[in-house]
Parts: sequence; structure tokens; C-alpha cells
Amino acid sequence: MEQESSLTLAQSFGCTLGSLSFTYMGLPLSLNKPKIVDFWPPISKCEQRLVSTSIFLSQAGRLQLTNAVFSALPTFYMCTFKLHKTVIKHIDKFRKHCLWRGADLNTKSPPKAAWHMVCLPKSEEGLGVINLLTQNEALLLKNLHKFFNRLDIPWVHLIWEKHFQNDKLPNNIGKGLFWWRDNIKLLDKFKGIASVNLSDGRTCSLWWDIWEGQVCAQIYPELFSFAKIKHLSLQKVLSITSIEQLFHLPLSSEAYSQLLLLCDKLDGLHLNSDHDI
Repeated sequence: MEQESSLTLAQSFGCTLGSLSFTYMGLPLSLNKPKIVDFWPPISKCEQRLVSTSIFLSQAGRLQLTNAVFSALPTFYMCTFKLHKTVIKHIDKFRKHCLWRGADLNTKSPPKAAWHMVCLPKSEEGLGVINLLTQNEALLLKNLHKFFNRLDIPWVHLIWEKHFQNDKLPNNIGKGLFWWRDNIKLLDKFKGIASVNLSDGRTCSLWWDIWEGQVCAQIYPELFSFAKIKHLSLQKVLSITSIEQLFHLPLSSEAYSQLLLLCDKLDGLHLNSDHDI
């Protein structure tokens, strides 16, 4: 848009002209992945809290402070963005300092245990301190839950309509902006803990999703090795009448035996017109 037209519109709506990137609701908003400097606010808050809150606490009190405060400060960012490893490293630096050294920024006393041991659950003889990398991934997995359950959210409708029309299934190949690519990289982990409640079968992967309590690529590995299409929906499979469209022929005897088992499983399905969840 020409500058003159932009100014006219801005004056009409009583706003000013701006440009990306900028901060919206406390988060950096941009078409490109935020840089490390864009995550300085939670890092800065950790530094401020370290000086002001841990000076009079015992070791047990500092452990509770580490988990309840320092681990919680970046949560708002982690719900939306995949944090840079450098950002997590900086936040962990202050968490370690709070736990082992208190508020004294100049002390050089060594830690009493390696950090990976500290982040183990107490049932595994750790201290139960939250692993920020794992926590970040867990929070982002909620976005995939919203996406696959087709919640009534604008970004959910947008991604389905833009990238996954014509019976295409989501896979690990990155599409769209950095935000969605960061989320879709967690697809394998999401599929490992989520099962499909079948309805129309249009968004359920024959081979890779957990349906009827099984992952077919793992249960029928020999048959899967003959598959022509690795990402295929259940609805599409049930509409195909020729085996040549699905598999490279001839099949081995073991693959044929697995095919008979898969056919029995498919024959027992009763799909309807609702969406899978």
C-alpha cells in the first residue's frame, strides 16, 4: 500500500502507523522467529527476583522459590514460543544461583549436584526442579491438542483451511510461519501420547496415529514396508477398492498375513460424518 493511502487510513481510524516487530500483550510479534534479545524481559525479571527475594531463605526455601517463582516467570512465553536454548541457559543460570548460592551474585561456591540430577523427579532421587525444555514442549503440545480437536479458535480454522485441505494429513514437514513449524516438530511426541477418537476417519492416519489402541506401522511392520503411501487417512483407505493402489506387489507371505489382520480390523470400523478428535 502506498504511504499516502496508509496515512489516510490511519487518520480515519485514529491510529498511528507502525511496523513489525512490536510487543503485543507482552509478547514479541513478528513474521520471523523472535531473537534472543526479544526474550530479555523474563530473563531480566529472574535477575531482579534473585537479588530481592532469596537473601534470607534457607536451602529448602530457595528450592521452593526456584520452582514456584523462577520456573514460573517464563511460562507465559513458553505457552506460545519455543524458547531459544540460549534463553533457557540464561534462566537456568539464575535458577542455579538461587538454589545453591542465594542472592550473592559474586560468590563462586560450586553446586552440590549436577543440574540434570536436580531436574529429576523426587521419586527418582532428584529435587523435582522443572526442566524448562520439557516444560516448554509440554505447553506447546496443548496447541496441537487444540488443532486436532478442531476447537473454535481462528488460528485453528486458518491452518486447517490453508495447509490441510483435500484430505491432506499433518506431518513433520514444516509449513507456514515459524510458530506453526515449531509446533509441528512436536508431532511425533504428540502422537505418542494421544489416541484418536474415530468419527469420519478423514484426519486419522492409517499408519501413524493411535487408533483402536494400536499404531499400525509398528504392529504390521512388514506390511508397512510395502506401502506406497506412508501418510494416508483411514477414510481414504476405506474408499480404495484396488490393493495395487496401496501396496507394492507382490507381498511377502508375512506381509500378506498382516494384511489379513489389518483388513479384519478395518472391517470392524463404523465411521460417521463427524470430525475425528
